[in-house]
Amino acid sequence: MIIINVKDGESLDKALKRFKKKFEKTGVLRELRSRQAYEKKSVTRRTIVKRAVYKQNLNLEVI
Repeated sequence: MIIINVKDGESLDKALKRFKKKFEKTGVLRELRSRQAYEKKSVTRRTIVKRAVYKQNLNLEVI
C-alpha cells in the first residue's frame, strides 16, 4: 500500500503528483498489463535483449 503524507499548506495537485510517481515506481500497472496475456519465455527473453541492445546503442551515440 502506498502512503503519501500531505504536508501543511501543500496543494493537492503536488501530493497527487508524488503519489503518481511512487505508483509508477512500484510497477503495479506494468505487471498488471503483462499478466493480461500470456507471453512465452522465448518472446520475453527476445524483448529483453532488444531493449538491452537499444540502450547500448543509445549509450554509444552519446559518447
